[in-house]
Parts: sequence; C-alpha cells; structure tokens
Amino acid sequence: MNKKLMALAVAGAFGAPAVAMAQVEIYGRANLGFDTYSATGASAGSANDLRARNRVFDNSSRLGVRGTENLGGGLRAVYVIESGVNIDTGSQNSQFGGANASTGVLASRDSYVGLEDKWGRVTFGRQSIYWVNGVIAQSGSNYINVDVATTGALGRVVGPTTRTSNVVAYTSPTINGLNGTFSYAPNSEAATAGNNTNAKIWGVTGRYSGRVNAQVDYAVNRSGGDAGTAQKLSGLKLGVGYPYAPGAQIALVYIAEKNANLAAAVTNFAAQGDSVKANAVIVNWEHTFGNIQALAEVGKVQKAKGCTEGATTTCANTGATGYMVAGRYLFSKRTAAYASYNKISNKDNGTWDLSGGGQSSASTSGGFLPSQLAGADPRIIAVGVIHNF
Repeated sequence: MNKKLMALAVAGAFGAPAVAMAQVEIYGRANLGFDTYSATGASAGSANDLRARNRVFDNSSRLGVRGTENLGGGLRAVYVIESGVNIDTGSQNSQFGGANASTGVLASRDSYVGLEDKWGRVTFGRQSIYWVNGVIAQSGSNYINVDVATTGALGRVVGPTTRTSNVVAYTSPTINGLNGTFSYAPNSEAATAGNNTNAKIWGVTGRYSGRVNAQVDYAVNRSGGDAGTAQKLSGLKLGVGYPYAPGAQIALVYIAEKNANLAAAVTNFAAQGDSVKANAVIVNWEHTFGNIQALAEVGKVQKAKGCTEGATTTCANTGATGYMVAGRYLFSKRTAAYASYNKISNKDNGTWDLSGGGQSSASTSGGFLPSQLAGADPRIIAVGVIHNF
C-alpha cells in the first residue's frame, strides 16, 4: 500500500479529516541478522575476555512518522517523530544487555517540529549533533550492521555528543550545493537548587555536494561550573568524498577529539583534571556493480596525548586500527542482503570498540571497551537483511 494511502486509511479509521492527514508519511527500517562477536586478547588476561558468542542482532531498526503542511507564502510546517525499535528482542536492551537510549520509547531517535521557508529551517526537539557523516561514509549507518566510522569515540577519548535531547537547530537553504546547520542545547534544565546552570552543547555542520562531497562538524559539550575547571568535550570532523562513478565513492574522514578538565579519573589512563586528546583517520570505499555493492573501510586511532604519566595513569599504547569489508546484494532499491567482517586491533591500553547501533557485547555503548577489556580486539562476522519502507 502506498505510504500516503496508508496514512489516509489510518486517518479514516480514527475519523480524522482526510485532508488533515494528506501530508503524513509512515516510514522505517528493519535491519537484522545473525553474527558472531568476540573481544579477546585483553591485557588483564584471558579471564577478562569476551569469548565468541552467536547472536541474532538488530541494528538501528526504526519506525517513524513525518510530514509537512503548507502554511502559505512559501512557509511550511515540518515534523518528524522517529523511534528506534529492537525487532530481535522487543525490548529496549542492546546487544550487551543494557538499555539503548535510542530505542524503546517514542521519539527516541531524531524527532522534531519546526518551520521552513526560503530562509532555511528552524527545528526544536531531539536531534543529532556531530554524530553522523552524511554521504561521506554510510556503510554502518545505512548499508550494513556496523563499521569503524560509527563507533562514537576514539577509544579512551570520547566524542562531545551524539543524538542529543532538547536541541534548537537552524539549517540554512542549499546554495550551489552548500548548506549548514547550527545546533544548541541548553544542557542545564535538570539542575537542582544552587547548582550552576551554564552547561551547554552546541555544534556547527557544513555540507557541500558537487564534484566532490564534503562535510565538516565541530561540537562542544561543556559541563556546568566555573569556566576554567568545568569539563569540556570537543570534537572536529573533516570528511571529503570523491564520487568517481555512479554508486561509487572513496572518502577520507579526519577526526580530532579533546576531553578537557576531566571530571573524574579514568582507570589506567588519565587523572581527574587532565586534558586529553586523540586523532583518527578513516578511509571509506563503496562501489556498486549492478546488483552487487562492495564496501571497505580502514581506520587508525593515534595514541592519546595529555595524560598525567604515573603509576596508574598513562597515554602509552592507547592506539588502535580497525578494518571492515562487506558485500551487499541489492534485491531492490529498498531491500538488500549483506555479509560483513569488522575487526579492531587495540594496543595494550587501547579501548576502541564496534558499538554503532549498540553492536558491542561489552558493557558500554559509548564507543569504547570497559577498562578491564583494554587491549582486547573486538570482532564481528555477520550476515543480515535490511529493508527500508
């Protein structure tokens, strides 16, 4: 059934005027499969390893409603309410058994309402800041289960933010292939009496599509408190993709993240108050041959810097290298089957992980392994089916 006809049928079932529902679209994605996950070689000894286990997985399946209303004079209302669903379990739990904040409730994924015109778009709601790579690297976000570009952190050094609540965003119109978004979240509404209310998250994204594709992201997540001592997480991403043929692109993504004035010590890494930083480079390739799409990716995280070097804190051996190879068979524009192999090789104190969409079986979903798993090498071998509707 056509999506808009489906919406009209829902409207009729509830007695709503058909005209009022004419611009409603129901959409979503189901992305499930079977995989084997392990994270072995932990520096603390094999007793800390995550031994190989078979899993039926769900990655970033979602159900959403979106639409527009023409308000006259070129002005439109826009809205999206998108919710993550775990079709494998029917619960909010991710692969590691804990809750995934992007699933289980209405509006758990990007959801907003706003107005747009020739001057651009203003939206309010839960929205991504810094998190996605757009068309530069889509393997883990749109094509398969996970890749090394969707980990969310550079091992020990975490990113500023991902999908963020309570955001107001302005997106400019696209002119000659160029547009941008400025996002701001006043991250203090839950502050209790007497606490500072100057916490905030903000980000800027610039995009260009033409002979090359390019995207730059910069974001800052500042905790409440005195300006000189409050923890501040910041990140910069620069991505450039060269679409050398239809359905084919090679892209380079550079990432630099900094965690300044750490609010708490990190085991075997940094002391409270340290300002640590790390850089990474990721190369992504995709090429479509008829009904076959080939994907590959390699990423390298450099050793972190800025740690207090002591008996229990060090930046030594915190680097990592990640690999992904995958193939998809395109049954149609909406349905594909895929096979993928992902592996990250961590140095003895490295904690980079494969956690995009909650794919890790470790006890964290932030893009890094727990400290007792430092040095372990996460690996996922998967087959799956993805359907967009």
